[in-house]
Amino acid sequence: FQSGIGAKDEDSDLGRVWASNDIYAGSGSLGDRVVRLLSAPLYEQPGERWRYGWSADVLARVVEVAANKPFDEFLRDQIFLPLGMEHTSFLPPTDRREGIAAMYTQNADGELGLVPMPASDAPFWTPGGSGLVSTAGDYLRFALMLWNDGAYDGTRILSASTVREMTTAHITEGVLVEEGIDGLGWGYGLAVVVDADASPMIDEDGDFFWSGYYATTFFVSPKKGVVGVVLAQNQPSEHSPIPYPVFLAQSFAYFGS
Repeated sequence: FQSGIGAKDEDSDLGRVWASNDIYAGSGSLGDRVVRLLSAPLYEQPGERWRYGWSADVLARVVEVAANKPFDEFLRDQIFLPLGMEHTSFLPPTDRREGIAAMYTQNADGELGLVPMPASDAPFWTPGGSGLVSTAGDYLRFALMLWNDGAYDGTRILSASTVREMTTAHITEGVLVEEGIDGLGWGYGLAVVVDADASPMIDEDGDFFWSGYYATTFFVSPKKGVVGVVLAQNQPSEHSPIPYPVFLAQSFAYFGS
């Protein structure tokens, strides 16, 4: 997130330029979308500032070029099949779509309502930062692989040194953080606890985690030996805040360890 690549922001002139190049709008392949996206100026020089944005989608295109295969096929061949993640893909097979969990959000009165999530809404391209459909069991296999230094059930996906790099905070002193949580740093695609005393959550230094837009969270505590997946089916909005029960479940897991 220090690439200078951001996301759309209607509150600034440059943000509106990025909005017009929105990687999730329009049509085309991942490659087409990345070319369109990167026709906009960077928000700042790489390394100058931490900024949440579409960097992972650009990285997905880098993977496609380096591996000479579509991003979804790379994930399937290099991660999902070796880990036994049989229920993870961008578009589930037709016979599994009825089993997709319902999604909810809250209105101004606090009432829960269904969010339409038809299978036809699945991306017809392969973004690097969103779009996968999975199960708690599959996601747990992925989290256990990271907890076990890159290997799971006798299959190595990543080297131990790569996992250490991923789970080490790389935000250097002086880099401005756009959105931050006290006590947290940022590794490669992961949030990392660097000061548990300052963190609002119950955790340990060295813990790492990530949470998806719909409150699909995994967390790993190497010191406590706890690995967890919490799926909350919550679409955030101005009336539907961060689902704090996710962090409560994490706390219960830690106390019981």
